[in-house]
Amino acid sequence: MQERTIYFLFTDTGTVLSRTIHYCTKTSYNHVSISNDRALKDVYSFGRKNPNNPFIGGFVKEDIHSEFFKKSQSAIYRYQLSEAEYQSIIRNIEEIEARKHDYKYNFIGLFGILLQIEIKRKNAFFCSQFVATVLKDLEKFQFGKPASLTTPTDLRMIEGMQLVYQGRLEDYRPNHAIEERKLVIGDQISPKQSFTFFLSNTVKRFVIK
Repeated sequence: MQERTIYFLFTDTGTVLSRTIHYCTKTSYNHVSISNDRALKDVYSFGRKNPNNPFIGGFVKEDIHSEFFKKSQSAIYRYQLSEAEYQSIIRNIEEIEARKHDYKYNFIGLFGILLQIEIKRKNAFFCSQFVATVLKDLEKFQFGKPASLTTPTDLRMIEGMQLVYQGRLEDYRPNHAIEERKLVIGDQISPKQSFTFFLSNTVKRFVIK
C-alpha cells in the first residue's frame, strides 16, 4: 500500500500573543501549521493575514521565508498516512480554502482553551483548531476532546509523529534534516508543557455566533 506524508510545523514567533499564550500555558511552540511537502512550500494555518496587524486573522498560506517566520524557533514533524487518509486531509483543507473569505480567526476560542470551556463559533478557527478539523476524519487523530479545545501540544503528542527538524526556521534545509525517528509519547515535552489551568474538570459549552 502506497504511503503519503503530511508535515506539521510548530513555531514560536515571539509575538505578544505568542508570549501571552506561553505565559498562560507554560508550553512551547504555540502556533501550528500543516503542509503536504517536505520543503514547506504550501503551509496552511489560521493566523495573521497581515504580519504587521495582529487583529486581522483568518485562513492563511504561510511563507516560512518571510521576515515574520524565518527567525522563529520551530519544530517540524512528519506523519505517514495511507493515500485515502492523505486525500481526506487535502480535501478538507481545500474546502476551507475555497471559502477562506467566510472565515475569521477565533480569538475568543483561545480563552476557551485556557478555561477548558468549549466555545462554538461559526466559521472561526485558531491554528490548532483548524489543524484538528482537517484531521477530523482520521481515526488515529481523535483526541477525545472537541477541535476547539485541541492544542499544538496535543498534536505533537500523537503517537507516530517523527521529528524532522528543530531549530531556527531560517536554518531549515529539507535535504539536510536530522535523522527522522519515531517519538515516544511525551518525548521532548516537559511536564510543564501541559495545561494546568482549569476552571473545572467538566468541559462547558457555549455557542457564539
